[in-house]
Amino acid sequence: MTTGDWLIGRGRHDEAAARIYAAAADLMSRHGYDAFSIDALAAAVHCSPATIYRHTGGKSAIRDAVLSLQAERILDSVRVAIAGLDGVERIVTATTVALKRLRADPLAKIMRSMATLPGEEWLTESPIVSRFANEMVGLTSPDPLAAQWLIRTFLALWYWPLKDAEVEDQMVRRFLGPPYAVNATDSVV
Repeated sequence: MTTGDWLIGRGRHDEAAARIYAAAADLMSRHGYDAFSIDALAAAVHCSPATIYRHTGGKSAIRDAVLSLQAERILDSVRVAIAGLDGVERIVTATTVALKRLRADPLAKIMRSMATLPGEEWLTESPIVSRFANEMVGLTSPDPLAAQWLIRTFLALWYWPLKDAEVEDQMVRRFLGPPYAVNATDSVV
């Protein structure tokens, strides 16, 4: 059982990790993921690289944690927007709200800064991202194929946004909403 530190209110390990992740997100969003290094992060939080590794792991572990934390914030706003919705309205609302939030979030800068496209396996095959996708569309049981298709469609819409937001909304409503609305009740692709 971990007890909180009397001064900071929670465990020092958790506090250190939170500070490291916040600094990492800042560095990645300002300088890009590929320019991000453990040494630069250690300098930003005034500790040794060994401390970084002890509390958060290496570069890829930090990337995954930062992206997960940022995505969770976006998903929280999606959860509020889709509360009580189902079917096509749930899918359309979840997708459009998530796209708007992602495009305005530092997470987008981090993802765009990576040398490879954001569809790299670590993102599209992440169980965390699949869980987010299943939750967004309201699948009653996990459907890996449906989650993969939503993730890839979402990334395409994010990476290549249409200039006309109304046309984008119509496309989401017409081509993304109906298939997922059917599958949300059937959970079969």
